[in-house]
Amino acid sequence: MNSTIHIDPERIPQHVAIIMDGNGRWAKQRGLHRNIGHQQGVETVKRITELSTRLGIKYLTLYTFSTENWSRPSDEVAALMGLVLDSLEEEIFMANNVRFRMIGDADRLPQAVRDRIRQCEERTSGNTKMTMVIAMSYSSRWEITNAARELATMAKDGKLAPTDITEQTISDHLTTAFMPDPDLLIRTGGELRLSNYLMWQCAYSELYFCDTYWPDFTEDEMLKAISDYQQRERRYGKTSEQITSIHEE
Repeated sequence: MNSTIHIDPERIPQHVAIIMDGNGRWAKQRGLHRNIGHQQGVETVKRITELSTRLGIKYLTLYTFSTENWSRPSDEVAALMGLVLDSLEEEIFMANNVRFRMIGDADRLPQAVRDRIRQCEERTSGNTKMTMVIAMSYSSRWEITNAARELATMAKDGKLAPTDITEQTISDHLTTAFMPDPDLLIRTGGELRLSNYLMWQCAYSELYFCDTYWPDFTEDEMLKAISDYQQRERRYGKTSEQITSIHEE
């Protein structure tokens, strides 16, 4: 790693979310099948997961497969599902004391993938250093729609008054209710959009975009993103003076 990239250990983001973009384009540049790019992307996941645990990040959420990705060619979808099965190596999670979780529409996943994910979640449930979350068959609109249905049903059944629905109530019914909102969202691959990813949760996240394709996203690239994050002032709608005053109290 590059020792010239300064990281303040006291200002490590608690939750980092990543849109891992560019696997297919990385492969195309090299005249390789897109699936090779996805395989290389898994290696990057391992490196970044290990680095994140060393830095003290508590939650790492990775956009692995969106609901829109189901429309991709069937052979690519099948290969991606196979990669998920192959990449859930429990020894990596156990060696780094990492808990594994999944968010998304599990009902659409093949049974073998669902079973493997459930098994990995159960076997790593006691790990405490970091939680690594994969967003699989996930989209924000799907998630928010589900939360709205749940709240509407509760209101219809008399378990919840419409006036009792708050931002916190909605957050509590999202699939991410078990973790804090992302402090930092990173997107690789040069695109400048959220692509239906954690849109509710990222309302006040710091956004970092880079041109590097995910298979080439190194530990140094991760450190650059965190260093950039640490240079920013997070105001949450307040003024700089208000933030300074709070910090001085």
